[in-house]
Amino acid sequence: MTASDSTEPQTRRRPLGRLPGLPRPAAFGADPTGERMARIRRSPHFADGVFTNPVASRITPSGSLLKFLPTYFRKEDRIRRAPAGTVPVHPTTLADLAAAPASGLRLTWMGHSSVLAEIDGRRVLFDPVWGERCSPFTFAGPRRLHPVPVPLSEVGPLDAVVISHDHYDHLDMPTIQALVGTGAAFVVPLGVGAHLEHWGVPPGRITELDWHESTEIAGVTLTATPARHFCGRALRNTQHTLWASWVVAGPEHRIFHSGDTGYFPGFADIGAAHGPFDATMIQIGAYSELWPDIHMTPDEGMRAHLDLQGGAPSGIMLPIHWGTFNLAPHPWEEPAEGSVTAAETAGATVVIPRPGEPFEPAAGLPLELWWRAVAARPEGGGREAGLTAGVRDSTVAVPRKQAQAHL
Repeated sequence: MTASDSTEPQTRRRPLGRLPGLPRPAAFGADPTGERMARIRRSPHFADGVFTNPVASRITPSGSLLKFLPTYFRKEDRIRRAPAGTVPVHPTTLADLAAAPASGLRLTWMGHSSVLAEIDGRRVLFDPVWGERCSPFTFAGPRRLHPVPVPLSEVGPLDAVVISHDHYDHLDMPTIQALVGTGAAFVVPLGVGAHLEHWGVPPGRITELDWHESTEIAGVTLTATPARHFCGRALRNTQHTLWASWVVAGPEHRIFHSGDTGYFPGFADIGAAHGPFDATMIQIGAYSELWPDIHMTPDEGMRAHLDLQGGAPSGIMLPIHWGTFNLAPHPWEEPAEGSVTAAETAGATVVIPRPGEPFEPAAGLPLELWWRAVAARPEGGGREAGLTAGVRDSTVAVPRKQAQAHL
């Protein structure tokens, strides 16, 4: 859960007024006004002055925070929320990206929810966060647990930058400002364009979409699809910017990026309308029983993947929203372990690369449990004491072909 997640107690909260006499930090962005706000009010997903979720959702911790605080501050639990060693960032990302993908589709997880997708000759960058902290401040907030795999200036040409919503771990002001010079188009949910314009992105390069709306960029179609989450970057969380998942479809390939979302039945509808997908990028980290409606567990993420694929374990699932920032009380490695277990149970193919490790879904990637070497372990316990139940050593290095043999 981001710092901004904790400031919004319910979907229909009345906006707080700005604190008098205090300047608004630039990283807070800007509120939608004028025709942008008029378009927001016309949205069928905007009611009683706020954007609403596809199903009823609580967006702050449910139950007593007294249950949460002991876990959050207990020394052993605190230690396990971060890696005990150095996260092994892929060392040859730039060289690997130099050649075009043979299959026409390649994905590179840069950490957290940032993914570079090379699809049918085009390059789309999802939720780029290259900052040291996911925070409006340089001196406070969740700090990066591993370096970015490549400097932003060396990522290469981009056709589109796609943003899922405006929380700090998905929309980073310095990163956006650095991307202005790439000439890429920015495709965002309704209202988010106000932040981008405030930070210097030319209005003509911003496309804002409501759920179920599409735009074409350089021959690929990008469609905003529903998600179950919320928005906000400051004390004045007006819920005037939309959150979304995304479908990107080229002439030969289709991919899905979940953004942040709780599980909801709408994944099956998205799959029926736009799937099946060669790859889904699914949020499986920063979950807790205290906020079950707005983030998914690994089991729920796998369920979403199957829904998107029409109920069958086809394509590959790339787990995202884990490993880079400490945003929840669960152990650092648990989302990866849980995803492996969920894939085993479903007979599905999950790909969990090191940050910066490009792979082509058609070829797959050996499933190497690289995170175990750097995960903190419980006091007095061996490796197995810290693993999610059901994950076995036999899952190491299972190539996609072999994994699909039993589907």
